[in-house]
Amino acid sequence: MNRKLRNGFGVFPVTVALLGSCSLLLAQFGEKKNGTQDDTDAGIRLRLQATEKEVGLHIYPGAKPHPESKGDSPAANLGFWGKSFGFKLVVLKLESKDAPAKIATFYQKELAKYGKVLDCTHGEPKTDGQSASKARETLTCDETPETGAMLFKSGTKGKQHIVGIQQDGQGSVFQLVLVDTRGLDGDEHPL
Repeated sequence: MNRKLRNGFGVFPVTVALLGSCSLLLAQFGEKKNGTQDDTDAGIRLRLQATEKEVGLHIYPGAKPHPESKGDSPAANLGFWGKSFGFKLVVLKLESKDAPAKIATFYQKELAKYGKVLDCTHGEPKTDGQSASKARETLTCDETPETGAMLFKSGTKGKQHIVGIQQDGQGSVFQLVLVDTRGLDGDEHPL
């Protein structure tokens, strides 16, 4: 079932806007000093900052942060984990004076390091005829962006990198997203 994404990208702007309006900057439990999760502890992370390293994609040359409105954060880093499960969402919202097509070319190359790049701009048929275990891991285009926006994905359902791009005046606004689950969708990779 295809779902249209609001603002070209879906719930990611809502997540960042919601966090931007909160005064909560950081809540962590069970996290080591070097920023990695300790498998014996549980924890929650809510930060209004994210880096290109955390999202796993380079920032487009010359891009700068793009807050939705004054006081909002253009980034979010959310996570919760336990010994056998975890969830991480990292979002960076950026802007550039370059056209969406130029940014799309850059990020299609960036996303290729995580596997096949799906162009979900116009949706893509789901892959049929796969074994049940393979189908659980295979990334699909379950949603399409609003008209004029572009959406690209790479990885697996358990660890996916997403780039959404839309025209903004003479330039572009785009989001880099990492959605990483462990023990929630059958993926057992570490966060």
